[in-house]
Amino acid sequence: MKAYSIGLYEKAMPGNLSWTEKILAAKKAGYDFIEISIDETDEKLKRLDMSKEERIGLVSLMQALDMPIRTMCLSGHRKYPLGSNDPEIRQRSMEIMEKALQLADDLGVRIIQLAGYDVYYEQSNNETKKYFLNNLKKTTEMAASKGILMGFETMETEFMNTVQKAMSYVKQIDSVYLNVYPDLGNITNAAVSYGKDVNNDLETGRGKLVAMHLKETVPGKFREIPFGTGHVDFENGIKKAWELGVRRFVTEFWYTGNSNWQDDLNFAVKKMTDILNKQ
Repeated sequence: MKAYSIGLYEKAMPGNLSWTEKILAAKKAGYDFIEISIDETDEKLKRLDMSKEERIGLVSLMQALDMPIRTMCLSGHRKYPLGSNDPEIRQRSMEIMEKALQLADDLGVRIIQLAGYDVYYEQSNNETKKYFLNNLKKTTEMAASKGILMGFETMETEFMNTVQKAMSYVKQIDSVYLNVYPDLGNITNAAVSYGKDVNNDLETGRGKLVAMHLKETVPGKFREIPFGTGHVDFENGIKKAWELGVRRFVTEFWYTGNSNWQDDLNFAVKKMTDILNKQ
């Protein structure tokens, strides 16, 4: 058995590809699994209402092509946050959570990455933080009933842009089912902003890191930075994550219209596996 697994963020591939095409592309590049995206768009949120037949079909496809979907990036809570001041939005956020857990259960997804926001399009305050914590407790109980791990993504906003901040909520909930799934690019930006050290931040999550997003960033920018053009020290970050027990990694980058997008997949997986194979 390989000592680690490396996955591909679904949005690194053109959105108009079929699941067959996405699975085959990821497999050809050398990935071990795909991270499915459930973002705030209607298109992705509709996946939560997939029919039983569609779910069975996707599982059959994964088995036939020998390439699973094993993690879920659940960023739909950006539009429908757990901490919203609007009770209808909070109710929708919990519906999304319940359906995401059921979809994960049906597909065999092991880890759901939660967006580390109390709110995004609203102003964060003591009330939104209170609502967030209350719904987080309910969410964790739901995950526990399904036996599915969750991990906070360290985001680009002040609310939860470090592992240390994520851990404050993890400690309050105190459940094996709520952990941290850090984004190395985002915590690198936070470390630079605060004059702190990435490794020290990762250390605060010891025993609670379930996976890691490998993403390139530059100071003040968090998306669509090509690997090798930013300031993220992947060698150092992966080494520290490995020391802390992380064995599941996902390369996070985006398809932006490049006709040679398969080359981007090949470059990303080679760059990261070269580092991982040294551990």
